[in-house]
Amino acid sequence: MLYMIGLGLGDAKDITVKGLEVLRRCSRVYLEAYTSVLTVGKEVLLYRFGETVSVVFWTDTWRPESFFDKVKKNRQNGMHTLCLLDIKVKEQSLENLIKGRKIYEPPRYMSVNQAAQQLLEIVQNQRIRGEEPAVTEETLCVGLARVGAEDQKIAAGTLQQMCTVDLGGPLHSLIITGGSLHPLEMEMLSLFSIPEKSSESQSIDGL
Repeated sequence: MLYMIGLGLGDAKDITVKGLEVLRRCSRVYLEAYTSVLTVGKEVLLYRFGETVSVVFWTDTWRPESFFDKVKKNRQNGMHTLCLLDIKVKEQSLENLIKGRKIYEPPRYMSVNQAAQQLLEIVQNQRIRGEEPAVTEETLCVGLARVGAEDQKIAAGTLQQMCTVDLGGPLHSLIITGGSLHPLEMEMLSLFSIPEKSSESQSIDGL
């Protein structure tokens, strides 16, 4: 049996329920791209991302900065960096751990604000050591919260602005851009820009 199924007016998510059910039953599916193009274009964007890093909660005695080397390498190669922010769930205090008490601390989820503040402190530390920082206060970043949920939030602005932007509750993540942006990226980020210009965002329409 041969089926001709349209994807709708927008993107692939506009396909009808009946059409989707038929596709799932088919042994082979062919995409006709002569009269129209699929607007997803993931290959254009995914290759711009370098190695992912994790940003952890600092303590009084543990303040790691080594992940910043990966950020620097990504930016040198013109690639963006996805920062996964720390989650503390079902953790015990040192006292409860020593005494064997199964009492757990309240869960903590790192926000974009906290991550940005720690990143800026690393920038300052690098300057004090006479090093060239991988990023600056004016580096363009993207804050994301609850991506995929109905109340998701996205904000594009400088690293300094990420210290104060309100993205609501968890879960958060942060993208540090690689410097130059693809036109599609510029167009998209302009929809989520924080109202205030920065030196690195001057090439982005609307930022």
